[in-house]
Amino acid sequence: MAILFARSRNLVSILRQNLGLSTILTRRDFSPRPFVFTASQLYSTAFVGPVSSHRHESTAAEIHPGFVQQSDEEDVQELEFPGGKIGYTSEMKFIPESSSRRIPCYRVLNEDGQIIPDSVFIPVSEKLAVRMYEQMATLQVMDHIFYEAQRQGRISFYLTSVGEEAINIASAAALSPDDVVLPQYREPGVLLWRGFTLEEFANQCFGNRADYGKGRQMPIHYGSNRHNYFTISSPIATQLPQAAGVGYSLKMEKKNACAVTFIGDGGTSEGDFHAGLNFAAVMEAPVVFICRNNGWAISTHISEQFRSDGIVVKGQAYGIRSIRVDGNDALAVYSAVRSAREMAVTEQRPVLIEAMTYRVGHHSTSDDSTKYREADEIQYWKMSRNPVNRFRKWVEDNGWWSEDDESKLRSNTRKQLLQAIQAAEKWEKQPLTELFNDVYDVKPKNLEEQEIGLKELVEKQPQDYPPGFHV
Repeated sequence: MAILFARSRNLVSILRQNLGLSTILTRRDFSPRPFVFTASQLYSTAFVGPVSSHRHESTAAEIHPGFVQQSDEEDVQELEFPGGKIGYTSEMKFIPESSSRRIPCYRVLNEDGQIIPDSVFIPVSEKLAVRMYEQMATLQVMDHIFYEAQRQGRISFYLTSVGEEAINIASAAALSPDDVVLPQYREPGVLLWRGFTLEEFANQCFGNRADYGKGRQMPIHYGSNRHNYFTISSPIATQLPQAAGVGYSLKMEKKNACAVTFIGDGGTSEGDFHAGLNFAAVMEAPVVFICRNNGWAISTHISEQFRSDGIVVKGQAYGIRSIRVDGNDALAVYSAVRSAREMAVTEQRPVLIEAMTYRVGHHSTSDDSTKYREADEIQYWKMSRNPVNRFRKWVEDNGWWSEDDESKLRSNTRKQLLQAIQAAEKWEKQPLTELFNDVYDVKPKNLEEQEIGLKELVEKQPQDYPPGFHV
């Protein structure tokens, strides 16, 4: 048994002299390191996490777990435990709560939209760069118009992506259409990139007959089977364990695709965040977890969410390769997500990306963020750290965009959106019967009774329901 070694007080001294170690005798190196993928010509990016293998070597059944063995690779004494071999030390030393040095943030563009010298990133063609910018600007216009429509009482609710446009569009551009996306609720840009039309966005927000969700969801709860985009649900973080399952399914079917799921910093306080990461790590499922660390979970600041160095270190704790990226830098986000996607698919492993950004808009139309943060702070991020402006500068400096292009794009997008809203308002609403369909193959008696009771109520008090409401 290992405890027998305590009888020899000289053992530790001898080990220290021979091995030159004063603390832990063996440990894994989790320092940031580059990964190069020549197969797809991906450039190296600093992901944090284990490199050599997915799992620790299992304990051999024929070796008694109490014996101490000598490692062949390193001149280190190790103990056998059910989880594998572990080096030991006679010094009682607790792991520090966090490193004194924070994990660095990967970025490519500075605030003036210029490439930082010696930056390593995946090249973006003129065609791709222009499309990325067009979609970022379109998302800006869409958020503005729909937000105003809610304020006018034309839709019941809305939630913007202001300040987070680069995460939306650049991540979408880096993925394959076959990758399955499980969003939170602040990623409409991913769906926009995949071809969801402005008319389809409007139909969902108005809950009319053309809405794929049949009017059962709140506005902004989009979904599209055609675009491999799971329907948004309001409960926080429930999509993460589901993403682990989707990723594992893709792995079992040997698909050249991965699951991609999004979460906010506040969602990492949910149990589903930890369950999702652990499940994906243990099952070695190809999942890319993207956390938008925008500083606020509604009115709760990140300083009240966790004491760790953000989110990136949490991936490492679960044995998941991770990276922290400037979420306001479209080129950095694109390179990080594309590299992570390549790792997930080719190596069949999960990857975590922490995208550092700022939620410029209110949490939703039900929130007034000036009640818990300074207006000057919001204005600073809106003007000085704007991801759309930063990427536009880079595109313009390359000669790929002009002021005339800008004017035409925003004018045409605004016109199309207003037309889409007008058309969506003219559509009839879903009939009341849709509240009771698509749940059971054969409708149970209690549900039939509820349906009859609701119809009688509507007929009795029609003034309490909007015009055009159909039973």
